[in-house]
Amino acid sequence: MAEPIITFKNVSKTYILYKNDQARFKALFIKPRNPKTNKALNNVSFEIYRGESVGIVGNNGAGKSTLLKMITGVAFPDEGDIIVNGKVAALLELTAGFSLEMTGRENIYLKGYILGLEDNYIKEIEEKIIDFAQLGDYIDQPVRTYSSGMKMRLGFAINVNIEPDVLVVDEALSVGDASFKRKCKDKIKDIMQKGTTVLYVSHNADSVKEICPRAIYLKKGTIIHDGPTAETLEIYNADKQSQKSNKK
Repeated sequence: MAEPIITFKNVSKTYILYKNDQARFKALFIKPRNPKTNKALNNVSFEIYRGESVGIVGNNGAGKSTLLKMITGVAFPDEGDIIVNGKVAALLELTAGFSLEMTGRENIYLKGYILGLEDNYIKEIEEKIIDFAQLGDYIDQPVRTYSSGMKMRLGFAINVNIEPDVLVVDEALSVGDASFKRKCKDKIKDIMQKGTTVLYVSHNADSVKEICPRAIYLKKGTIIHDGPTAETLEIYNADKQSQKSNKK
C-alpha cells in the first residue's frame, strides 16, 4: 500500500483563552493559575494519500483552522504526531510574509524563499505568477500601494504556481471579482487533475461534493465521521438539524 502523504496520529491541541492582550503578555512571564482553555483538537487521527481530495467540514470552532495550520507548519500539537511528506501550499492567510516596502516582483522571491524554493526555480515560475495575478505595472510597485484584493491575488498566484504536493484551500477565501474567482477555481481543479493532494474547507455542501470524493466531519475538535462525501455530509447536516431542534 502507498505511503500516506499526511498522517495525524492521536493529535491534540489546547489553547489558553486570555481576557485581553495585557493578560496574554503577562503570561509570557508568569504562568496563569487555572486559566480558561479551549481544546481545539482532541485525539485526532487520520491518513491522507497522494492525489486524494478531502473536504473538511464542521461548524465554526470545530478545529478546522487549527488542523490546517498544523499541516502547514504554523501551529504545533501538544500531543501526538504529524507527518507531511511533501511541499505544502496554503490558500489561507495569503498576504502573510509580504514585505510592504518591497515590490510585488521582489515579494515573489521573498515568499519563494520562505517556502524553501531555490532561486532558479523561482525564476522559472516568476512570469507564470505575474501573468496569473494580473497586476499589470503594479508588479514593480511597492506592495504598500496595493489594495487588499491585489495583495490577495498575488498571494494566491504564488501559492498555486509553485507546483505543491499538498494544496490547502479555504473556500471562504475571496479573491478579486467574479471572473478572477472563476479563474482561481479553474486553477484549483487543474492542480487536482495533475495529482496534487487537496484539503478543502467549506461550509458549502455542493462545493465539497463537486471537489472532494472524501470528507471529514469535525465537531468540537473531534472527528465525528471520515468517509465518502455524501455519507459525511448526511451525518453533518442531520447533526445541524438536531442542534437547531434542540435550541427551539
